[in-house]
Amino acid sequence: MRISVNSLQGTSKTPSCVGLLWTETLCENNSVQKHQLLYNPMHIFLLKLFSVAGMFTLTEVASLNDIQPTYRILKPWWDVFMDYLGIVMLMLAIFSGTMQLTKDQVVCLPILEQTPERSGGFLEPEAPEPTNGFWNKESAIGEQAAPLMAKRPPDSVTPTIHFTQPATIGQPYPTGVRTKLDFQQYVFVNQMCYHVALPWYSKYFPYLALIHTIVLMVSSNFWFKYPKTSSKVEHFVSILGKCFESPWTTKALSETACEDSSENKQRLAGASSLLKHLSTSSEEGSPNQSAPVLTKSGVTFSAEKLVSEIPSMTILDKKDGEQAKALFEKVRKFRAHVEDSDLIYRLYAIQTVIKTVKFILILCYTMTFVAYIDFDHVCEPEIKHLTGYTKFHCTHNMAFMLNKLLVSYIALICVYGVICIYTLFWLFRRPLKEYSFEKVREESSFSDIPDVKNDFAFLLHMVDQYDQLYSKRFGVFLSEVSENKLREISLNHEWTFDKLRQHVTRNPQDKLELHLFMLSGVPDAVFDLTDLEILKLELIPEAKITAKISQMINLQDLHFYHCPAKVEQTAFIFLRDHLRCLHVKFTDVAEIPSWVYMLKNLRELYLVGNLNSENNKLIGLESLRDLRHLKILHLKSNLTKIPTNITDLSPHLLKLVIHNDGTKLLVLNSLKKMMNLAELELHNCELERIPHAIFSLNNLQELDLKSNNIRTIEEVISFQHLKRLTCLKLWHNKIITIPLSISHVKNLESLYLSHNKLESLPSPLFTLLKLRHLDVSHNSIVVIPPEVGFLQNLLYFAITGNKVEALPKQLFKCTKLRTLCFGHNCISSVPEKIGQLSQLTHLELKGNCLDRLPAQLGQCSLLRRSCLIVEDHLFDSLPIEVKESINQETSVSFANGCKCLSDGR
Repeated sequence: MRISVNSLQGTSKTPSCVGLLWTETLCENNSVQKHQLLYNPMHIFLLKLFSVAGMFTLTEVASLNDIQPTYRILKPWWDVFMDYLGIVMLMLAIFSGTMQLTKDQVVCLPILEQTPERSGGFLEPEAPEPTNGFWNKESAIGEQAAPLMAKRPPDSVTPTIHFTQPATIGQPYPTGVRTKLDFQQYVFVNQMCYHVALPWYSKYFPYLALIHTIVLMVSSNFWFKYPKTSSKVEHFVSILGKCFESPWTTKALSETACEDSSENKQRLAGASSLLKHLSTSSEEGSPNQSAPVLTKSGVTFSAEKLVSEIPSMTILDKKDGEQAKALFEKVRKFRAHVEDSDLIYRLYAIQTVIKTVKFILILCYTMTFVAYIDFDHVCEPEIKHLTGYTKFHCTHNMAFMLNKLLVSYIALICVYGVICIYTLFWLFRRPLKEYSFEKVREESSFSDIPDVKNDFAFLLHMVDQYDQLYSKRFGVFLSEVSENKLREISLNHEWTFDKLRQHVTRNPQDKLELHLFMLSGVPDAVFDLTDLEILKLELIPEAKITAKISQMINLQDLHFYHCPAKVEQTAFIFLRDHLRCLHVKFTDVAEIPSWVYMLKNLRELYLVGNLNSENNKLIGLESLRDLRHLKILHLKSNLTKIPTNITDLSPHLLKLVIHNDGTKLLVLNSLKKMMNLAELELHNCELERIPHAIFSLNNLQELDLKSNNIRTIEEVISFQHLKRLTCLKLWHNKIITIPLSISHVKNLESLYLSHNKLESLPSPLFTLLKLRHLDVSHNSIVVIPPEVGFLQNLLYFAITGNKVEALPKQLFKCTKLRTLCFGHNCISSVPEKIGQLSQLTHLELKGNCLDRLPAQLGQCSLLRRSCLIVEDHLFDSLPIEVKESINQETSVSFANGCKCLSDGR
């Protein structure tokens, strides 16, 4: 049986492809290369890897280096350049790996050892040997030297190979070196020499390049992926984009540019042209610095001029306004959150250092191994016992290509490293954890834009590398001036003149009053209410009084409740000359506007807040010397002593009121200097006796010591020196007795002793013949002395809430009485002489033990049912004509009214 050499080669080739269907095509194309791949585990793994990668496009592979499109504003030019370099290096690595997997091979031939018999490189042609010689020759090497060869078949089936004579077929005998190796041995030798002879870098360069490139790509964008930083970055980019596109940003910058530009001032001539300008130049603002703030004598005034604005300048869509307000709040919270740490800055610096170290590492070992890539190699695999040869001469077909690719890779790495070094220089050459808006402040009117720090500052520095316009427009939302301006526009849009007019009311004094509560500012339309008399502003943090207040010629009373108002200079001049009454309620004394102390025509000043300087010496009123016409000073505070600078008011102050909210007032020596004081009220001062300093106030007419802890008033005799004292209020104390010396206060006209612990009324009390008003309600008095009849000028007598059982007849000799309050006592009957009180207009008898009312009540012609406080069944017991007389209406108005004073009951 004859078989050809090609057939023998085919039989040798077939086993290597058995069971490896996925490499079948490769087996058919290049058997030697196939065997090299099949028996290299690393190649097998990477071949599978690249076969899987082959299902993805290059764009998808490059997505490892991709980020969200919105993050591009945080990518400076060097990061973008490094991203592109990373993509190029990735392509180079994939290309190198693909070439190595498909083309890389080593071809080896044995190096024959020279012998004396065969000193030449070629053998002479030999005569063909017998058929059995073929197998005998092989036996000389040994079956173990060729384990992959088939065993020698038996003679019965041994094929015979006939070598025909060259003369017969016309071909010469084969010439060259006979190696006596078959195909399987060559495959084996190539595979062994691929691992032994080739330097490791020649085999693994593509894979190392791929790994290094992936690491560099991940390092470049790690700060976008790390959870603790990515959330901040995402939030920042979102807010920045909204701020950049916000109509308020464009409007604020455009209006700023128009403030001092003569060209833009000319555009104010027509509203239509202005509207067109705003719509077409929304992205063009070039801010100019606005007028500065003037400071003089510690008083700050806004120097803005009163300019008649065109409505189109201030109209902002309500939806846009609400979005802008939300942005201000988001920016404020984001700043507070991000400025607390520098994690983003540190992470970016660390990843840059890692890339730089990686570059140095790659460059060092790559430059070392690049010289080892060669085409020719001598291999000594120590397989002589398998092949019969010791040395082999091998060629690496990919050496030239790998060398060129490696040089290209080194060039790319060098460029990448230079950029990394530049990045480090940029990071550390100046403090990136601080960011100043100085340039923006100079170019715009928003001079209050604060500088930021830490991660917030670093993010803004990164944005500046993309486009400085972003940070400029973002700065608008860091400015309180800008926020206040937005609030002002929204406020004016919401609170129109008609809406404000609906909130105007009339108070009990029949004055027009407007109370604004918890607004973002003072609407401009308020100043158009020219007939307004009282304006109350409460909890308005950014209250600003503009020059338009000069239109409110009827304004007399102004209230600021927790409202540190600012005034323009023109507005201050108007208030200084026209304001008569001012109320200021505050938590900190610093909330009192400085200009308050300069209102020279102010008549009444009411201050409510903390003025106790015991624990803080900085707390206190400023000099009141400029309040030259102040007549009434009302202090509701927690003082331990009367402020000394109140004495600045001594020449003209007539009334001083101190409501101390339960804090004990210890020092009152300053009172001695208030010689012109006519009225003094000391409420809730925890006084236990009447202060001696009061007895020096020769012009005092009214003294009110309500709600103290006074138990005895023996000092009342000293009041005889106060010739002008007509009203003494000692109510809501703990007074047990009235001293007999009360008779020395001859000029007393009103005496309030209600809500004490009195059990009796001394007879000397009724020697005060000028007494017109006597209130002893809510005590424990049992008997009304008959001497009460001496008080012929008595108009008001209240003894409600005591234990009186009977009314003396002498009481009804006080024929001028208009008000009698006997409610909640133990009175069983009312004398008929009550009919003598012809001027009686108010009578309270409710809460007693009465079973009827005297018919003589009909003689009190001025008494009406609404002013007769009594049970219904008692009123029904009156005769019909009396009831009709009391029930009739009258148009007469009484000076004293028809009810008991609530304070005296």
